[in-house]
Order: sequence, then structure tokens, then C-alpha cells
Amino acid sequence: MTAMSFEGATVFLPGEIAETTVCVEDGAIVEIGGPLQGEVIDARGLILAPALIDVHGDAFERQVMPRPGVFFPMETAVLETDRQLAANGIATTYHSITLGFEPGLRSVERGREMIAALRDLAPRLTVENRVQLRWETFATEAIDVLDWAMDWELTPSLAFNDHLSMSMRSGDTAIQDRLFEHDPDYALMDLEDDALFEARHRKHAERAGLDYGAFHALIREVWERRPTVPAGIGEVATRARARGVPMLSHDDTQARTRSFYRSVGADVAEFPMTMGPTQAARDAGDTIIFGSPNAVRGGSHIGSLSAADMVEDGYCDVLASDYYYPAMLAAVDRLDRERRADRLTLWSLVSAGAARAMKLEDRGDIAVGKRADLVLVDWPEGHTPAIRGTWVKGRAAYRAHPAG
Repeated sequence: MTAMSFEGATVFLPGEIAETTVCVEDGAIVEIGGPLQGEVIDARGLILAPALIDVHGDAFERQVMPRPGVFFPMETAVLETDRQLAANGIATTYHSITLGFEPGLRSVERGREMIAALRDLAPRLTVENRVQLRWETFATEAIDVLDWAMDWELTPSLAFNDHLSMSMRSGDTAIQDRLFEHDPDYALMDLEDDALFEARHRKHAERAGLDYGAFHALIREVWERRPTVPAGIGEVATRARARGVPMLSHDDTQARTRSFYRSVGADVAEFPMTMGPTQAARDAGDTIIFGSPNAVRGGSHIGSLSAADMVEDGYCDVLASDYYYPAMLAAVDRLDRERRADRLTLWSLVSAGAARAMKLEDRGDIAVGKRADLVLVDWPEGHTPAIRGTWVKGRAAYRAHPAG
């Protein structure tokens, strides 16, 4: 790979912003502030920053199933998603692939198909496509796929999800008020309350391609597994620890929930809903992730914690795309306009902080010896930023040349 230099950019370095030269060779950053080497990229008037790292994104589902029940070929979906990532400055991504008990979009079979496609298509992809194994903890049928996927050369992450218990809470319990899912006092809905059950599960049934009766029967069957779920979590976590897989808990509402998952090795809190688990995570030194759309929209769409407030108050280490890839850059922009933190701190939420959370020590900063995962950003004062170029290991994954 030939040498390359970025000239004239405003560079986001660890601890400072400076106008300097950055030189790249053989996929790594080799010099900062030295003479130009190899191909020279004119970056005057632009920002050169570490490329984005997305630790949780499921926007790919819109390529897999663009309309309810309408599935597209997996290779088409993967190739299109990869290009969207590059155009949004994301050089490393963790696709949140649900391995659940439902048929359809979030089934074990569909998840395995996508993981296999990502592995097989890797030579044709422009960015580094990794996997977050978004495991629904009641889905015992996913255990074999979890084992298979955790042995991938590109180490995945593992997120513990329990959307079933969440949907089975009592009718008078707000989603943010529910107890630790395996607390003996967890308030449960009346399974004979058809109106409540249908209201809670209608969208899930549509996603699974099942009618109401079939989905109701499936939920009843899977719910019978509840007594064995904590032990299953412990078993899967043991296998993940042995492979060095980063582990996350999802949508925590209680400090006890965070403590339980930390006890099995999940030291990352993903989208905590209330201050209890958030404060518990901060006190224990756990990593805390919030969603970028939350920050862009000015709050959570379901009434949970404000990502912007958490950034300002020091309770957020990482911002993820969640369900919309452009939200990462847009979140940095809005938080910058609102003066929630300085620009370097904000940028670290989508780069260095994410790298630390996923134990990716070779990227996330512009520093000598790091991977040359870089973005050029056009960010005029008072206007929305846009990606002008994305490089992965010094290789151009995306270049934009605006008409003006």
C-alpha cells in the first residue's frame, strides 16, 4: 500500500485540535506534522478526524426487509448496508443481529444467514463489518449459533436482551419502572388479558409473520422457559469470556440488573433507561452507551433518559447509531451546537470511546501507530457536517466530490 498524506486539515488529535499534516503508510498512521509523503490529499478547509465506530446498529434490517414480510437477497442487503456505512464515516461497525425465538426477520436462521454473508463477502466490503450478537435470553435455540459466531476471526460482541420479560410486565407498570427481570416480585401481566397482550405484541407478531393466535401460543410456550434463563445467561457468558468477547446488557432499569450482568462479565451498559443502573455503572467503572437518535431528537422516543443530558453530566462514554446510521454525526453536531461538551469529547463518543468499549486498541485515535481509519468532514460554521471521505486502514472506502 502506497504512502499518503493529508495536507491542510484541521486535525482532531488526542487532547488537541491542530492544523497539521498526517501521513499514512501500509494502513497505519506513521507521522504527524512531518513532510508530505506519497499521494497528497488536499484537506484544506476540512476536518480530519478518527473514523466512526458504531457499537450497535440495526438499520441493516431495512435492507433485509424493506417492507413488512418482504425479504431481499442477503447479499444485496449486506452490500448496500456496507456502502451506507462508508458514506456515513463509519469504518468499523457492529451489526446488531437479533438471535431470538421468533420466526421471520429476527429469527436464529435469518441471523445465521446474515453472519455467514458478512464473513463470505468480507473481501468485497468497504468497511469492517463486525457483529453484535443481540441474544434474546429466552432463545435457547440460538446457543449453537452463538458458539459458532463467537469463533469468528473478527471477534463479535454479545448483548444480553430480554424483550420478552419487558413485554410481559403488568399493565400498570411503566417500561422504565419494571424490576430486574428475574426478581421474584416482578409484576407480570395477566396472560388471559387478550386486549393487553395484543396491544403489547401486535407489532412483534407482524414482524414474525404470524397471526395473533399463533404468536400468542408461541409466547406462552417460550415463557415457560423463564426459570432456566438465569442459568443459561451464566453459561453463555462463560463461553464468551473464554473467547474474549465484549459483553453488554441492554435497556437496564435497575441497579440490581446492572449488578447481575456485571457479575457474569458484561461490563458495558447499553441504553440504560433510568439513573439507577446508570449511576451503578458509573460507580463501578462500567462503560455506558446511549443512542445517537436520542441525542439528535432531543430525547428518548419512549421517555427514558436523555442522551444529551447524560453526555453533559458525564454519564455517557459512547454514542451508537442504534437504528439510523447518519445519527452519529448528527448527534455530534447537535451536542456541539448545544455546548454539551467540547468537540474532542463529543467526537470521542463515536470513536475512541467506542474502541475502548469493544477492546479495539488499534484504532479510535489519530496517533502514530494506530490504524489509519480516518474521515474528512466538511463542517461549515452553523451548518450540518457531511462526510467527504472515509479511509479504512488507509484504503479509500468512500470519496465525495460535491458539485460546488
